[in-house]
Formats: sequence, C-alpha cells, structure tokens
Amino acid sequence: MTIKCALIYDFDGTLAEGDCAQHGLMPALGIDDIAEFWSKVKARAKQDDSDEILSYMGLLAAKAEALNSPEISAANLQKHGATIPLFPGVDSWFDRINAFAQEHDIELHHYIISSGLDEMIRGTSIGKHFRMIYACKYHYSDDGQKAIWPAQAINYTTKTQFLFRINKGIDNAWDNEAVNRFIEPQQREIPFDRMIYFGDGDTDIPSMKMVRYQGGFSLAVFDQKKWATPKTQDKVEKLISEERANYVVPAVYEEGSHLDITVKGLLKLFRRKAG
Repeated sequence: MTIKCALIYDFDGTLAEGDCAQHGLMPALGIDDIAEFWSKVKARAKQDDSDEILSYMGLLAAKAEALNSPEISAANLQKHGATIPLFPGVDSWFDRINAFAQEHDIELHHYIISSGLDEMIRGTSIGKHFRMIYACKYHYSDDGQKAIWPAQAINYTTKTQFLFRINKGIDNAWDNEAVNRFIEPQQREIPFDRMIYFGDGDTDIPSMKMVRYQGGFSLAVFDQKKWATPKTQDKVEKLISEERANYVVPAVYEEGSHLDITVKGLLKLFRRKAG
C-alpha cells in the first residue's frame, strides 16, 4: 500500500540563503542598505500598529511606485528569483528524495509555506517541484506591471492555517469554508503524523510546534557558514530547550548529509508505522 507524506518548507534561510527579496529585487529598486530598509519596516509596523509583513510589502510597492519601476511585476519577480542562492544540494534534493520515497512505496508531496514573495520562489530552479507554494503575493493592474495591493501576506501565525490545507488536501489559499469543514482525521489526505516541517527560526516556531504536537516531525536547519555566531547558536539552543524542533541539522541537502539521512530515516519510520 502506498502512503502519502508531505515535506513542508519555509524558504528564506531554509532552502535559500538570506531573505529572497534582497537578491536582485532590492538592489534593482535602489535599496542598498538592507538593514536600514528592515528598520523602516519595523518602524512603520509599530507606527501603524500593523502587521510587519504587510508593512514590508507596502514599502516595496511604494518604492516601485515612486520610481515608476516595474521591478515587482510578476515577470520581474520571477527573473529576480532566478538569482537567489540556494543551499548546497537543494538543486538535486527533490529528484533524489522523490526516488527514495518511491522505492519505499511513499507518494511524496512538497510544499512551501513562506513569508517570502511567491513569484520569486517560482522563479528559482526548484519552483517546479512544489505541489503548492503558499507565500506573499500582490494583486496587479490589468497589464500586470503595477502592484495594487497585497493579495496574500503570510506571517508566523498565519503559516499554521496552511498546514491544515495540506492536511485536508485543499490546494488553494481562498477556500475558507473547506479548511474549516470538519473531516474525520483518518479521512484527511495527508495526516499530520506523516509530515516533516523544515524551518530556520522564529517565524517557523508555531508551525514547528503544531506539526510536532500532531505527531509529525520538525527539522530546524541553520546556515553552517553562520554556525560560529552567537546569534545562530542561541537560536538553535532555544529551539531545542523549548522543544520546538525534533532535530537540528545544517542546511546541507547533499546526498549523505546529516539532513539527507535524517529525512530518509523519518520517511522509513512513516512507512514502518503504516505497515
């Protein structure tokens, strides 16, 4: 009997280095001081008592509007997405882990739940591998060149609703009636206890906790280039001490890596439990 399992990923800092918008997009909009930009985002959110992700998307759109720039059109976001550096082994990860899953009678589905920009993620070399990408996106003018307003903004708590969409097999972000409809746990498409969530930090904590609480597994990944920094070590220590993640591994997706072996072991565990 084939079983369905899900690998669910954050994007920024999990599959890719840094925040996706800082690669290509921000320089194209003349945003050279990234730290200053994020300070403005936080200040705007505090000033308006608003969501930080909405403030970030709004400031990007305002910058493009002031420059009369098409850089946040869907086509240009995908173009910038192609410049995002991915962690080692990510390019070949999906084909390899899918082949492993198939060998063990597992139907494996991949999902993104991210506060990054949807079109940029789709523009990467791995964008084609995901059953669904749940990420931030804009509504556009009729010609597709001008961002009118945020169509979807995903922050650390709203991420959790998409876990239920995956659990129930709802492949969209708009059908709230379907996601709230009661379905017996055994009738849901992908049980929580056959999910693995990959994340790298604070914005992933609610999702990590939920997947773990529901019987699945959470992997906290970290950029090994930054391991020596106190900030990275403190973050990892906190994730372990507060029981957010089951495993903490370097963001290296190559064959035989710590992450690779851990995920394969968990998939075999899912298979064994299913009988």
